[in-house]
Amino acid sequence: MTAALLLPIVGSVVVAMLPTRPGSALAKQVALGFSVLTLVLAAAIGLGFEVGGDRYQFVEQHDWITAFGAHYALGVDGIGLTLVLLTAVLTPVVILASWHDADDVSGARWSVNSFFAWMLALEGLAIGVFAAMDVFLFYVLFEATLIPIYFLIGGFGGPRRAYAAVKFLIFSLLGGLVMLASVVGLYVVSADSAGGPTYLLTELAPITANIDTNLGRWLFLGFFVAFAIKAPMFPVHTWLPTAAAEATPGTSVLLVSILDKIGTFGMIRFCLGLFPEASQWATPVVLVLAVISVLYGALAAIGQRSIPRLIAFTSVSHFGFIVLGIFVLNSAGQVGSTLYMFNHGLSTAALFLVTGFLISRRGSQSIGDFGGVQGVAPVLAGLFLVAGLSSLSLPGLSPFISEFLVLVGAFTHNYWYAAAAVLGIVLAALYILLMYQRTMTGPVHPAVAGMRDLSRREVGALAPLVLLIVLLGFFPKPLTSIINPAVQDTLQQVGVSDPKPDVPAPATASQAEEESAQ
Repeated sequence: MTAALLLPIVGSVVVAMLPTRPGSALAKQVALGFSVLTLVLAAAIGLGFEVGGDRYQFVEQHDWITAFGAHYALGVDGIGLTLVLLTAVLTPVVILASWHDADDVSGARWSVNSFFAWMLALEGLAIGVFAAMDVFLFYVLFEATLIPIYFLIGGFGGPRRAYAAVKFLIFSLLGGLVMLASVVGLYVVSADSAGGPTYLLTELAPITANIDTNLGRWLFLGFFVAFAIKAPMFPVHTWLPTAAAEATPGTSVLLVSILDKIGTFGMIRFCLGLFPEASQWATPVVLVLAVISVLYGALAAIGQRSIPRLIAFTSVSHFGFIVLGIFVLNSAGQVGSTLYMFNHGLSTAALFLVTGFLISRRGSQSIGDFGGVQGVAPVLAGLFLVAGLSSLSLPGLSPFISEFLVLVGAFTHNYWYAAAAVLGIVLAALYILLMYQRTMTGPVHPAVAGMRDLSRREVGALAPLVLLIVLLGFFPKPLTSIINPAVQDTLQQVGVSDPKPDVPAPATASQAEEESAQ
């Protein structure tokens, strides 16, 4: 795990120190090489993960700050491994798709080298977050991820990039400060209960499960607020559309498909894992907020005129589904939400990247500035359609299975939540198909008449995403087999179990004879 964390960070340093020459692709090639090596290493970790073995595997643990009880502790369960794999898959795709995105940025501070160096640094920090088994280490890495994404938005984004970067940073720092209060609270609780402070998850879980009810709820809220901002959930989501509209397409993918998953991952790992009573106490309110996010995000997406802002609001809706699956507190919902995190990462990445190619050709984000693109760029239009259908969870594509499991879990918990969430599916079909109709069909807009189709590099960047979306749509077992045991362990920590079926068991032969005799 340390190698998977450090390899892209070392790569970022190497890329940053390479000589900068106009027209040179050396920095891009080196960055792509390091990201591919990281993918190979992550794949080796995935293949070596023993399904049905210990919950946390590839564990490394060393003393770090003894006075704080902080450890350098890494390890992955099925949930963390799923997100590590997502990070490793998306980074080389983003680098390849963003090959020319920093070429026209003026100013020595924002060179091509720094653009790709920040991407690699972000990959390494994200892998560390998903593998951290120490709360203090998690918090440090959680805050550190803000640095590369801030510079990626503020240095390489659109005309209002400075405003978008600062808005993102303010929201994120606010959430981080609230979580810091709970991190300090855990120090006090563990020092009083264990005779010495500790931040190790394996040592904290039995301590926090027995703390004072009110204290546990306050500590829970500190973590949950930070994760809700990161997720993003209604009503603390407003930074996302601004950031997505100003960032480059590749940066938007790293932000929405990887970094935002830290929020929902943290809800499972820390909110449920450390504060089981408080999680059950907060469930009714969280589920209402999740359903509002589903519906609000979908309705807001329908009204958008900017393509990136529309995709950002679709993600608000999708994250509502993920949070819904987490807090219905049953295995179907939680397996679905974890699978949703992975599949949403793929589909949203494909959608952001293909629309990025579209916008770069036209020079406009406005939906009204397009029309008839499928007549002049059929490959682009076809991949746009596949990405859009994936986003609306068409059966046969991977997000459908995730969404179906979340709805099964929601229906099992309370059918009213499931019924409201189903409306979000209907709205998803509306905003995706309307966007496709207005941009791709109809008469060819004069400004797109000479638009060129996708290049081999661009098709090559999108091909792995489309392939995974289709394969996992028909065969999700490689992921569900590693997710299931971790979900069962999480539910056991929370102290809940799946409800028994309401359908009566069939009568045996002897029971049938007794009933007939009576």
